[in-house]
Amino acid sequence: MKNILTIDLEEWFHANYHDDVFDPQKTYEVRIVQNTERLLDLFAKHKAKATFFVLGYVAEQHPQLIREIATAGHEIATHGYAHQLVYQQTPAVFKEDVSRAKKLVEDIIGKSVKGYRAPSWSITPKSLWAWEILEELGFVYDASVFPIETYLYGLPSSPRFPYHPQYKERTLNLLEVPSSTVRILNKNIPFAGGFYFRALPYSLIAQCINTVNKEGHPAIVYLHPREIDPGQPRLTLSLKESLIHYYGISGCEQKLIRILKKFEFTSIKESLNYSAEH
Repeated sequence: MKNILTIDLEEWFHANYHDDVFDPQKTYEVRIVQNTERLLDLFAKHKAKATFFVLGYVAEQHPQLIREIATAGHEIATHGYAHQLVYQQTPAVFKEDVSRAKKLVEDIIGKSVKGYRAPSWSITPKSLWAWEILEELGFVYDASVFPIETYLYGLPSSPRFPYHPQYKERTLNLLEVPSSTVRILNKNIPFAGGFYFRALPYSLIAQCINTVNKEGHPAIVYLHPREIDPGQPRLTLSLKESLIHYYGISGCEQKLIRILKKFEFTSIKESLNYSAEH
């Protein structure tokens, strides 16, 4: 079975722990190009395809990088424009942000964009209205839900595998593709990306991927380009936030390489088998 590989294409400073983590008006060191090209090389070497959820800010700054990703055969989806939490936006602001990002990326690659992922998994019980807007904007799927509960995100009532969500007593055409978990002692346990991928040992991650596969589903791995970049500048964060953001970065690339060697990976688009014109 082919598993699913996803990359949230954002810079090293894009984070949502508190409002002043980064200033969108400031100029920061660019590291996303070198980190993304490193990922593209790894994926090509191991014959892996991925879905890149492209932040509009990044697409605007580096359109050639987006074209390079698309030319390599990866799916281009959107991560919104400004990396703001959905549940801190009004529906009108959210719609404008996502519409802007979608058009920006579509103009760069010359194809329609069918997938969306919210910054920091921020479609939660407070922002389920976002599903309806995504459907209205022509998205085929959303990949913004984590079926767990944390202080920053989560929708614990979500099914673990892709489903059509209900909103206002209507089943939407939009498909929700939640992040992967394994079920242990009646709890959903994450393992497949971000802090969880960096903190857990390779053997446990591989075992969890196999467990999800035995249930008949692909596991969804997600990473950010900054997670293979130990030399990146550091944000000013609390001890807890710093641990979540940076723990395990020095060993992340080697762990990713081991996963790429052991498992086959494809994009959400290829896994769901929908056409660009869907």
